[in-house]
Amino acid sequence: MEYQAVFQETGAEALLITDPFNMRYLSGFRGGEGMLFLTEDRQVLITDSRYTEAAGKETAFQVMEENREHRRTEILRELLRETKAEAAGYEDQSMRCSEFAALQRALPEVKQWIPLAGRVDRLRRIKTPEEIGYMRRAEEIGDEAFEALLPLLKPGMTELEAAAELEYQMKKRGAEGFSFDTIMASGIHSSMPHAIPSGKKLEAGDFITMDFGCTYQGYCSDMTRTVVMGKADEKQKEMYGIVLRAQRAALELIRAGLPGSRVDREAREIIEKAGYGDCFGHGLGHSVGLYIHEEPRLSPSDDTILEPGMIETVEPGIYVPGFGGVRIEDMVAVTEDGCENLTRSPKELLEL
Repeated sequence: MEYQAVFQETGAEALLITDPFNMRYLSGFRGGEGMLFLTEDRQVLITDSRYTEAAGKETAFQVMEENREHRRTEILRELLRETKAEAAGYEDQSMRCSEFAALQRALPEVKQWIPLAGRVDRLRRIKTPEEIGYMRRAEEIGDEAFEALLPLLKPGMTELEAAAELEYQMKKRGAEGFSFDTIMASGIHSSMPHAIPSGKKLEAGDFITMDFGCTYQGYCSDMTRTVVMGKADEKQKEMYGIVLRAQRAALELIRAGLPGSRVDREAREIIEKAGYGDCFGHGLGHSVGLYIHEEPRLSPSDDTILEPGMIETVEPGIYVPGFGGVRIEDMVAVTEDGCENLTRSPKELLEL
C-alpha cells in the first residue's frame, strides 16, 4: 500500500486516519464515519452498526464495530496493545483539537503523537486511469446538464430556481451528489466569485455565472460557464474575451514539469495587461478528486511541479463590483506533453 512510506517518513508505528476522504481512498469504505487503524501489517476499519454491513462489502480491511459496550477508544487500546505500537500518527489538519485531546487522555499507551500534516492527502495527488475515468464521467454529466439547462433559462426565473433545475438535470443523468453548493449568480451578483443563489430574478442583459459539479463513484467534477441573458453589451464582450484568451493560454501551456505558479502567471498576465489585474483575486485553479479542493493548486504561491495524472481546474475570472463578472472553468488531466480537457461544453459567449 502507498501509505507504507508514511511509516518510514515519520517514525510512526500506527496511523489513525479520520479524514473521510482519506478513509475512502485507503480502504474503499464510503461511509465516512469511523477511523482506520493502520500498522505496517494490520489494517482495521472501526465504524458503527449503521455502516458495518456496507463496510464489509466495500473494504478488505478488518471491520470492527464500535458501540456502547465496546467504544472506539477501547478498541484502539486493544489494538495498540496487540501491535505494541507506541508512536501514533494522527491527522492534525482535519482532526478537531477537542478530538485530539480526548484521544490523548484515553490512550496512555501512546508515548509519542506524530502529526501527519498533509502526508496522507498527498497520496491522492496523482490519479489512476480508473479514477480519471470516474471524473471524466462526472464532468460529462455536468456538460449534459448544462446543455439541458440553457433552453430553460428565461427572464423572471430566480437564481434559486435555475440552480435547482441544474442540480435536477445532474441527478437525472446519474450524479450521486454535488461536489459543492451550486453557484448561480446573475447581474451584479456575478461580481462575487462565490455568490449564493438568491430570489433575484434573471433579467435581460444579465451576466449569468454558473459554477457547479457533481460526484460519480465518489469523485468530483467542477466547471464554470458564464452566459448573457439576451444581448451582450460591448463591455461584457470585452471582459468575456479577455477571460477566454487567458484560459486558452493557460490550457495551451499546462503540462507535466511546470510549477503551478507558472501556469497561473500565464493567465494572470493577460488579464493584468488588459487593465483588469485588480479584478482577478483568486488563484487560477486547484486539484480535484474525492474532495473538490485538493492540492496542488495553480496559484502564485504554489510552486509544486505538475505531474502526469494530476487533475487541475483552469478558471480565470474578472469581477467588477456593481457591474458583474465572468469566469470560465474547465477541468483537465495533466499529461507529459499537455493536458486532456475533461470539459466539453462550448466556450464562445452564449447570448440566450
